[in-house]
Amino acid sequence: MTTAETPSQKTIGERLREGGRPLFSFEFFPPRDDAGAEQLWRAIKLLQPLSPDFVSVTYGANGSSRDRTVAVTRRLAAKTSLTTMGHLTCASQPVSEIEGVLEAYEDAGVRHILAVRGDMPGGPTAPWLPHPAGLPNATALVSLVKATGPFCVGVAAFPDIHPSRHDSDLDARILLDKQAAGAEFAITQLFFRPESYFSLIERIRAIGCTLPVIPGIMPITQIGQIERFADLSGAPIPDEVEKRLRAVADDPPGVREVGAEIATELSQALLDGGAPGLHFFTQNRSVATMAIWAGLRVRPVAH
Repeated sequence: MTTAETPSQKTIGERLREGGRPLFSFEFFPPRDDAGAEQLWRAIKLLQPLSPDFVSVTYGANGSSRDRTVAVTRRLAAKTSLTTMGHLTCASQPVSEIEGVLEAYEDAGVRHILAVRGDMPGGPTAPWLPHPAGLPNATALVSLVKATGPFCVGVAAFPDIHPSRHDSDLDARILLDKQAAGAEFAITQLFFRPESYFSLIERIRAIGCTLPVIPGIMPITQIGQIERFADLSGAPIPDEVEKRLRAVADDPPGVREVGAEIATELSQALLDGGAPGLHFFTQNRSVATMAIWAGLRVRPVAH
């Protein structure tokens, strides 16, 4: 049965502006093979009963990965009751390709788009080179999405400062520009210190940016993620977090437990400080996300 959203339903942006309870959401990535697909849909099946307010699927750096993103997003929109947000980047692709993806999302009944610039193949610190027939940045992407269809648009925010800019004030001004282009909310890159998030909010509010900003949360489940964290976020993992994880480095279940504890503590501090929700980077798994969710004093409710 098709359960794609209808125009009468409130958008994520509208729900965030109304306030009330925090929103909770889950992010997945497109599987590379059949085994990955099985793991993805198993995680979705286990997490769906938690009644997330929306789910999303990351947009890859190459054509085949992007095709898988669109396919998974279509299936989520058509075969589940979950509000589905499509990811979209402007990295390494022409405007015509971006417009094609937007058309596919709209045909699938997807009304929400997370519009981000995206990274070059070399990662978040590699120099940005716009496609010759593409867009210069995420702000231009937001404008294109808003001009293309009736989409509610979210964007990225950076509590630990964008790795290629190293300028927190510029990050704030860019978020204000995205709001002016039509963005209605933001989701942060992963981070581990609550003060990083609240400092970001203070900076953007000081210049008139009123976007609701949902913190992005990713639990460390394997000790090897410590080294990969900088590649994912452009910032090193905080010393105090690494110390707690290194203390149980030889105990894989202990790493998962401590990683979940750290993420739960961060999540609760953010909610206590007024964050409008939490966006979990699930890594296509359910156990850690469910453990964090169970440890929170405020949880999703059926809607």
